[in-house]
Amino acid sequence: MTQAASIDMAGTDRYHSVRLIESHSGAGRARWIESALREAVSPGDRAFSLLCDFDRGGPWAGARPLFLAIFPEIAERRPDLVERHLVELMYVLPHLRRQYTVKHRNLTDLAPREEKSRFFAADRAYRVLHGLIDLLAEWKAYSEPNYTWIIACEAYDLGGSISCRFFRELHRRLAVTHKITLWLAIEKSSADRIGRAFADHCSIRSMSLDLPAEAPVHTDCALAAQRAAEIETLADGDRIEIQLRLPELIELWLKAGRPDKVLYYRHFALETYNTLGLYEDALRFGDGLLQVAQEHSPADIRLQWSIVVKMLMCYMGLGDGVEGLRLALGPALETAQKGQKVWQGRLSYLIAMFYARYSKPRDYASGVEWLERGLQEIAGAGLPEDEFHFESVFNRNGLAMVRTFQGRHLEAIELCSTGLARLNQHLGAEQHLLHRSILVYNIAQVFVAMGKQAEALNYYSSVIEMDPNYSEYYNERGNIHLSIDHIPEALADYLKAVELSSPYFEVHTNLGQCYRQMGRNEEALRAYSRSLDLEPRHHLALAGRAQVYDALGMVEKAIDDYSAALETMPGQWDIFANRGVLYYQLGNTAAALTDFDRSIELNPTNANLYANRALLFQALNRIDDAVRDIETALSLSQSEEERGELRTSLTGLHEAAKGSNVTSVG
Repeated sequence: MTQAASIDMAGTDRYHSVRLIESHSGAGRARWIESALREAVSPGDRAFSLLCDFDRGGPWAGARPLFLAIFPEIAERRPDLVERHLVELMYVLPHLRRQYTVKHRNLTDLAPREEKSRFFAADRAYRVLHGLIDLLAEWKAYSEPNYTWIIACEAYDLGGSISCRFFRELHRRLAVTHKITLWLAIEKSSADRIGRAFADHCSIRSMSLDLPAEAPVHTDCALAAQRAAEIETLADGDRIEIQLRLPELIELWLKAGRPDKVLYYRHFALETYNTLGLYEDALRFGDGLLQVAQEHSPADIRLQWSIVVKMLMCYMGLGDGVEGLRLALGPALETAQKGQKVWQGRLSYLIAMFYARYSKPRDYASGVEWLERGLQEIAGAGLPEDEFHFESVFNRNGLAMVRTFQGRHLEAIELCSTGLARLNQHLGAEQHLLHRSILVYNIAQVFVAMGKQAEALNYYSSVIEMDPNYSEYYNERGNIHLSIDHIPEALADYLKAVELSSPYFEVHTNLGQCYRQMGRNEEALRAYSRSLDLEPRHHLALAGRAQVYDALGMVEKAIDDYSAALETMPGQWDIFANRGVLYYQLGNTAAALTDFDRSIELNPTNANLYANRALLFQALNRIDDAVRDIETALSLSQSEEERGELRTSLTGLHEAAKGSNVTSVG
């Protein structure tokens, strides 16, 4: 029998836990959830029933219908939120590109498809995700702060990477503070996997429904083909409309028995989501696609080449050298050899990157070998002059990266500089602006690696002039300013980096460091906390916030943050030492001594650690141990002033030992 449609919603645990509803999928479960939602919603509360199945909703399955439901309200009542979060909204609601224009687009966004020489890192998609959560947080706090949202995710276990991550992070960040309850309807076989994914931040409450398995619904091939053709007619080649209807088109053409059409739309999806940086989800569309193309479109080598290149870019975005090389040295190489000579040159470059950048450990020799092979293939490809120069410079930029990794910095700078001069000489003024800026940026990075901050600042300023809306440039230039005590300049750069991007934890940590150096502890506390809201295990933000708590006299909170930092980075001697000092201040000498023992074990040549531990030994009346630590500190100290203080301490310890009847513990 089927249980009554009821879920216990009492108490605050409703926000601290996630409900798993385990049963066979199908219309019966969907009806049960709808009924349970009606029972659970109190006056003023809101319920959302969202289908998260990747095959039926694409990468943003579940998240897209949520934003479709609330966007009209936000646009009407808080257009400022729409403007502020427009970049993120266009990811999940691409039709907004028809009516809104994004400000602050950078060269990576603006580069024509044939000139895209940089693709976004995988964490850009996570920034978008957190920007969407920020939007929900602001909207709910504004519109319905005192009411509960119940979000039921049907077929959550069938969701894609970005969608599942969105709901996990949404629950972690907002469930308790914004009164959001999450229900996940899944197959019983998925319960352990889903439970583990949420275990780091909440408890799991499971219930099992005794629902019969449902037979798949048969769709007539002719009707499916007719419906798919109607959608194509309505889309009329509009890429936005096609993107919105991709899951439906793929499903319908599958049912219609048209692998040629499925091939076209899966390739469209692979290309679209690879470009957007949703690499894991893009790979789902690309899985097995080359074989489909070889079977159903064997003469279209260009299509097959496009498939392997897009998949290689996905593996590169994910930093997966193993799978990247497997594809590159096998099917991709076979495909390139059937096509244009320049394809072999480009593939050689990609293989070099997988060896020299993404393999563990990095294989520089193989990387250089493939780069040289690629350069020869480009030279023999018979390219037009401008394309030949670009391809050659692009290849040499890869060699510059390898030389930087090898510490051959001057060679790397020369390669980038001559490459830039070559592009300026042989290309039109508007050609390959993105790659020209990348060459300048790479020179800046090399100077950073050399410790030449002034030169690095000059090149960062130059690349910012070329590409003024790229957030990372400001963040990295801010780090240089901070390292040489240009504090106001660092602050301005960090704030600009925050303004130009969806949220990322690194820049907020850096902003916290900057505020802390300025003595603006309250602002530092907010910046560190913002970073930790985005990435709770970031050890640098935890350590920085602990120092701020300490400065504000909040010792217990400082200890908690130091402890959390050590869970993520257990080898940090300075964090053990700092926590040991705080334990000592609280009178917990045993814990303090344990921390200083560990700190000295990790850094046995630091004189200050021995001097501080000597104070602990003295407090414990272990005079012999205190004397031994002061003598060790004396032998390690390089400062005559410190050595004088240590001698004074040592004299005092000897006098204390003479006047004491207590036998110190050895």
